[in-house]
Amino acid sequence: MIAGSVLAFGLLGTGAVVAGAASGSGGAASATLTATPAPTPTVDPARPVPAAVAGASRLRTCSVADRAADGRLANFQAQVMNAATGEVLYDRGGTTASRTASVMKVLTSAAALSVLGPDHRAATTVVKGAEPGSAVLVGGGDVTLSRTSSGTETVYPGAAHLDDLAAQVEASWAADPANPPLTKLILDSSYFSGDEWEPSWNLKEREDGYMSNIAALMVDGDRDNPGANTSWRSADPVGRAGDAFASELGGISVVERGTAPAGAQQLGKVQSPTVAQLVDKALVVSDNTAAEMLARLVAIETGAGNTFGAINAGVLQGLAGYGIDTTGITVVDGSGLSDDNAVPPSYLTRLFVKINAREGNLGVLMDGLPVSGERGSLGYDDRFSGDNSVADGAVSAKTGWIDTGYTLSGVVRAQDGSTLTFAIYALGDVSDDAKQAIDTLTTGFFLCGDNLSNQ
Repeated sequence: MIAGSVLAFGLLGTGAVVAGAASGSGGAASATLTATPAPTPTVDPARPVPAAVAGASRLRTCSVADRAADGRLANFQAQVMNAATGEVLYDRGGTTASRTASVMKVLTSAAALSVLGPDHRAATTVVKGAEPGSAVLVGGGDVTLSRTSSGTETVYPGAAHLDDLAAQVEASWAADPANPPLTKLILDSSYFSGDEWEPSWNLKEREDGYMSNIAALMVDGDRDNPGANTSWRSADPVGRAGDAFASELGGISVVERGTAPAGAQQLGKVQSPTVAQLVDKALVVSDNTAAEMLARLVAIETGAGNTFGAINAGVLQGLAGYGIDTTGITVVDGSGLSDDNAVPPSYLTRLFVKINAREGNLGVLMDGLPVSGERGSLGYDDRFSGDNSVADGAVSAKTGWIDTGYTLSGVVRAQDGSTLTFAIYALGDVSDDAKQAIDTLTTGFFLCGDNLSNQ
């Protein structure tokens, strides 16, 4: 067995030498080594791969949970954003579009400042009628035109007066000896068309003195008392304006509706306050009629139309330049009186970042906002009172109130020096004390500042 093993080993050795010689080149023996590829590692599909580690986020500890739990807030929505960083600090249904009440006036004002500009004015003119002895009073959408004597201050600072317009007409008429006596007045309110009263509005708003019918020709916002913000309104603002102007002219025996002839000679012209002045009025005391004037003028200027139905397209076009997504927003009116308006709180927090930065003409809007404890509808005795007075002067915001909701949206200059933008909606079965619950929550935002917790 041993001899056989030795013989086999010898034969294997000889074979190896022979094989080496056969693979040689140029008569020299050499060996060629071939590398074996390393196997490609495979990942077990059943084994989870860890995600990249997220960066650490700040832990905010200042809670407003107790304030937000107040039952007076009813169906509650809100969002708060740090205006400097764009970070959303607090959110409760912030992306859900809901009715805004008078906070809608912020959108209307922003659109008007974009489309019309702060210096735009609406004109009321008188032209010569087609019939001898007739003149046409042409409304240009100015709801502020006053029947009071020139020099009298009404609720609308800078308003034009009918007596001034009548004096211009009388002088122009007398300048042409061929003119017969002026005896007929035609009222042209065709600059606005469609319904004068938005169908979703509650008629008690007119009876209670908060809203007029919307027409292109009226005086004093159709108030019974030109010096009172809240005053009963009629069902015929055009007729009231016509009667008042006929009285100023004297000698008028016929007053009727119609339209001005094309190319007619102008006999007189007066102009409204500026858009900047109208924005201030719409915001600081929440004047509904002024807001509707702005919304309708925006719709006309953008080419959307001159009816309530055109306001949505007109206002959204006016807002487009601010670069904030308006998807889901519905604008039924300019004042916010309709339950059918829909704007998410998140849109307002982003728009107020631009308002606070005074982007474009938005500084006009910022200056027109009520201020907690100091100005306008936030300066009333029932707003930011008691413990909430700690935030006096620190909140610039638009108030809102309709039967089905109370709202507040604007800017908070917080106690820690940060600037927050916010929107609060209290919707549904609400009562007047929802205002105090909203103020209390807003004061919480003021106290927390950038340490506001979303918990």
